[in-house]
Amino acid sequence: MSFSHRLGRLIFVLLFMVIGCAPKAPEKKITVWHWMNDRKEAFETLAKKYEELTGIPVKFKLFFPPDIYAQKVIAAARAGNLPEVFGILGEKKMLASFINAGHILDLTDYMQENSREWERQFYPKTLAVTSFKKANTYQIPQGIYGVPIDTTVMEFLYNKTLFRKAGLNPEQPPKTFQDFIYLAKRVQKATKEAGFVCGWGEGWLLNALATEWAINLMGERKFYKTIKGEVSYTDPDWIKVFSLFSQLKDSNILISDITTLINKESEDLFSQGKAAFSFNGSWSVNVYKQLAPDLEFAFFPLPSVSKRFPAKIWGGAGSSFMISAKSPNLKEAVDFLKWLTAQEQQSFLVKETNNLPAVKGCEEILPPILAMLLDDFDILTHPNTWPDNEDTRVLEIMNQGLQQIVMGSKTAQEVAREIQEVKERVCAR
Repeated sequence: MSFSHRLGRLIFVLLFMVIGCAPKAPEKKITVWHWMNDRKEAFETLAKKYEELTGIPVKFKLFFPPDIYAQKVIAAARAGNLPEVFGILGEKKMLASFINAGHILDLTDYMQENSREWERQFYPKTLAVTSFKKANTYQIPQGIYGVPIDTTVMEFLYNKTLFRKAGLNPEQPPKTFQDFIYLAKRVQKATKEAGFVCGWGEGWLLNALATEWAINLMGERKFYKTIKGEVSYTDPDWIKVFSLFSQLKDSNILISDITTLINKESEDLFSQGKAAFSFNGSWSVNVYKQLAPDLEFAFFPLPSVSKRFPAKIWGGAGSSFMISAKSPNLKEAVDFLKWLTAQEQQSFLVKETNNLPAVKGCEEILPPILAMLLDDFDILTHPNTWPDNEDTRVLEIMNQGLQQIVMGSKTAQEVAREIQEVKERVCAR
């Protein structure tokens, strides 16, 4: 073999080795982890459509129940193998811990491109849930770190059929706390059904309602000062808030064993017409559609307890997606979430899942039962939008205390003292 031939073979072998050892370009794909069992088919339909449009495969992976999902995300973050897109279940400090650890992409620049085009699509109160303001408690750089895909609102509900049976106007729900008790008693007397049902075996439902009444009674400023430790839980206004639950107990409108019911059980009872009123989220529209398609009900805002301050309603982003900051497919993930939250895809999700949209422009396709909630989007409040969050140890004692008030085993004053004792121990640390 001539020298030129040997040289040629050597060059070929070397080129083959270089090409073979060169790092492969990352595969253009998107994996999304979620816990939303009710949206599995809708997500898969959208994934197929996106791949047809772009050639990029999208795989939605469902992990259920939510507590299993939350544990999986934490484990994946520790192991460094989070998917391109995922959600975080938990308080704002959980989101902050992921950001501080470098797991979540700051989306602010993407949101604000082209004169804030993407950002302006969202309802502000919805987007605020995954955003951090300047000089926040968690020391997170100001910015937007999540993409909401729906909006949740917590309101009271009432059964219109039971209203008619009690001789009441089904288009006139109560506006005040006293009206609420009066109408619940009327329905209870006429129909022999309970006045009110709720999943108060789950403390967060009690806490959400107590929060709404606290802000209505004392105003946001004083409420926030309580969280900061500048106002005591034994303050007269807080005693009044806790006493509202005593009044509910004494009115005898609460369904039997209400403090042992989980929300799913409460939803089942309300769907059967076993109570005139309930307190639940906008997601219950889809729940009741499945449990009792002919159920005639409607939402109404918080029955007010004071005219001193405006009422606020618990709500904001129900579900949000974050992008892994360490993903090799950042651009593809951002482009996909832009597409997912565009009006066409949001309208599809509204129709398929009966959830409120995260973006503007879907108002005309909302069913009447959801459209009535849009009026309250400007008065939403949520712990993930507050300047500070209450310590979980304080919240646990508060929720237990509210259950004990409803059961009649403790007074509002006793519960207030117990909460404040824990608050002072937390602040001392």
